[in-house]
Amino acid sequence: MKNKIKCAVLGSTGMVGQVFLQMLAEHPWFELAKVISSDKREGLNYGESASWLLPQPLPEAIAALNFAKYDIAELKQAGVQIVFSALPADIAKGVEAELREAGFWVFSNASAYRYENNVPILIPEVNLSSLKEIEKQGFPEKGFIITNSNCTTAGLAVALAPLRPFGISKLFLSTYQAISGAGYPGLSALDIMGNAIPHINGEEGKVIRECQKILEIEAEIYPTCVRIPVKFGHLETVWVEFEKAIDEQDILHAWAHFQLGNPALPTAPQIPVLYHDAVDFPQPKLAWHGEPAGMQVFTGRLRRQNNMFGFVLLANNIVRGAAGGSIINAEAFIRQYQRHLL
Repeated sequence: MKNKIKCAVLGSTGMVGQVFLQMLAEHPWFELAKVISSDKREGLNYGESASWLLPQPLPEAIAALNFAKYDIAELKQAGVQIVFSALPADIAKGVEAELREAGFWVFSNASAYRYENNVPILIPEVNLSSLKEIEKQGFPEKGFIITNSNCTTAGLAVALAPLRPFGISKLFLSTYQAISGAGYPGLSALDIMGNAIPHINGEEGKVIRECQKILEIEAEIYPTCVRIPVKFGHLETVWVEFEKAIDEQDILHAWAHFQLGNPALPTAPQIPVLYHDAVDFPQPKLAWHGEPAGMQVFTGRLRRQNNMFGFVLLANNIVRGAAGGSIINAEAFIRQYQRHLL
């Protein structure tokens, strides 16, 4: 892209915000123009005042930036067009609506607008056609909000998308979710170390609602969500019942040949779903593997029992399931609506 599009990140000190910064630092299409945090950090240097939480080193370009306060006039003066939001849902509700009204293109990781009419929960490999919903929000004359899914739903939807032609009728799901999904500082070590917590508030309902909306299916979905003491990566065991008579080879073939319709997006993996037949694959320690790192969904242990098929999947909850999901959404928007950027 000849001229990069200027963007800002809201909520830039949490783990999801930091993944945004890391992925945008050398992005070929986007230029990070503003790093927004609370007023008390305004003017402070990011590298000196923020605690870097990711396993990868803090990029020098990010360390050199100074925090800016949230100010719509200043965002416009800086030429910002895209705003990536890593805000908590309660704060995002007002801020994202204000940004949309001001004409910005908002790509949100928050749940505040996921279930609102005309706001797509977008996963480009799965439901790219839902992008057109932004036109019902008034685009191109007005701004819009596009959300990504809940972190648990993201990997599941990508793994299930190529299996839709077989007719998904019933789905049983158990998740083993990393503590980074609870944010930072998150859970008390006394609660989670050497333990597993078989309840994540609101998570199971989100999975049901979002899978049905994103995949456009009416399947019965029975999730159980558990928090476990690993840092990164949501592991999920899945059992699926299909309407059509298929075998394991049909599923493997569907995964192997599944790809984004237009793969020319910088953050899109060439192989969205990668299967391996090792008996102990996948594991959370692989959460940062793949290319781009954290964007592939790993599957393994495919097996059949009676009329159901089981498999295990792994998705990086703060990349594919959060910031990376928003960034690939922005790329898909640019690719589809680039005529409006001229």
